[in-house]
Amino acid sequence: FQAEDGIRDFCLSRGLGDVYKRQVSTQSTWGIFNDRLLMEQSAEVLSKRARLDDENGEESVVVAQREVPQTTRCPYLGTIQRHLLDFDFEKLCSVTLSNINVYACLVCGRYFQGRGTGTQAHLHSLEVSHHIFINLHDQRVFCLPDNYEVIDASLMDIKYNLCPVYTPEEVARLDANTQPSRALDGTKYLPGCIGLNNIKYTDYVNVVIQALCRIPSLRDFLIHYEKQREATDVLELRGLLTKRFAELVRKIWNPRNFKGQVSPHEFLQAITLKSAKRFKIGEQSDPANLLAWLLETLHDEITTLKGGANSIINECFQGAVEIETYEPGPGIGKTIVFKDFPNKIEIKKFRFLSLELPPPPLFKDASEKSIIPQISLFDVLAKFDGQTFQDTPEKRFRHRLRSLPKYLVLHFRRFTRNNFFVERNPTIVAFPLKNLNMAPYLIQDPLAGGKGNPPMKYNLLATICHEGEPKSGRGIYKLHVLHKALNSWFEIQDLHIREVMPEQVSVSESYILFYERIDE
Repeated sequence: FQAEDGIRDFCLSRGLGDVYKRQVSTQSTWGIFNDRLLMEQSAEVLSKRARLDDENGEESVVVAQREVPQTTRCPYLGTIQRHLLDFDFEKLCSVTLSNINVYACLVCGRYFQGRGTGTQAHLHSLEVSHHIFINLHDQRVFCLPDNYEVIDASLMDIKYNLCPVYTPEEVARLDANTQPSRALDGTKYLPGCIGLNNIKYTDYVNVVIQALCRIPSLRDFLIHYEKQREATDVLELRGLLTKRFAELVRKIWNPRNFKGQVSPHEFLQAITLKSAKRFKIGEQSDPANLLAWLLETLHDEITTLKGGANSIINECFQGAVEIETYEPGPGIGKTIVFKDFPNKIEIKKFRFLSLELPPPPLFKDASEKSIIPQISLFDVLAKFDGQTFQDTPEKRFRHRLRSLPKYLVLHFRRFTRNNFFVERNPTIVAFPLKNLNMAPYLIQDPLAGGKGNPPMKYNLLATICHEGEPKSGRGIYKLHVLHKALNSWFEIQDLHIREVMPEQVSVSESYILFYERIDE
């Protein structure tokens, strides 16, 4: 009945009394039947609550009072401004800064707390005559100050943008989609290759997010991820980072975004909180350090919430390396002679391999220009061939790979820090985009009968690059990603996206490489 009164008051206040009468007289039989059915169901629920009151006491009365009427008709649906809606911001009330029971005004896009009498959303509806609000936690839409729930099919696109939902069939087709999507302003974008806002020196976070979104197994897990807690438990911190990352991945791959970019506000706030401000907005950091911390934190949260010692992080990225340590033996004079047999053999787990680059030349060429050296990836990987030694003044080491993960991450140590400044190594590493064979670097399988390991090939998915000075805030981070359906490479730098030739990818100053194993 409140909905009916709202329609009448809306028409009469604007001198449209005859329009209201015609609308009532010409209403379809199905609309009347549908509204009566909803009212009868609401009355039936209230009657059941009243009967429970006689049996269970006062508690059922409180539950019954929380029931709100529902309607499929609302005179204020036409006031919704979709181009002003942005659900990427942290879900905090714009007045009280509380994250409990927050609603978004669908007319102006601002966030307010509560919907009862005297709450910020209720006062906003009275002050500026904005009446349609959506609950940011359960996606229910209400009309204030009348306080009735609105059920209408035209609101489904808003609910989908607030919380995208994917079926298993849609997830399976993500890497096969070649059709661009269109935002409300007409801009076209490719789901999965969408720009991220640089809040303030957060490009190092954006490149890590974009690279991890290209990992199919991790992406599919996060899209289907549901935290094993109550949906209204917004203060839960144990799974906060995983929850925020899952929400961000769903938005990046959303084919029905209202705008052609995504803002990682909530994920950045979660990183700042969980890392105790080690990584924060306004201060550029090393993406390699962020990647190591992020993978470890996601692993801890997933294993804590779901139990067990293994997680999707280890299934995707974990490998094992065998390290032999040789102690120095009796030398001749000042010459250090190492023993022929290792003093210690240990096996360590890794999530990405760190590779050293040769030092850059100290002198310039004849034209007084700096010489930019170039080296092959296979020369850098010689560290793990089981024959090359790494010597230090105290010990000698030899590395051999025992197992390789499904997704191989290679990190080049380009930055060297001393007491005065940070120096960047400009060496260009030439690497293959397809069919990187890692079998020669694995310990030979004893069951192979001396024939060597079978081929273990990897294809490149993404690369993170650095340009500019190594000082914080002076350089920029960008990445190249492979769009599998189009078989094309794209360069993404925050909001800027452009297609590039594969030859440009292999000669860039790459910093972190992401490879995917080809399962024959």
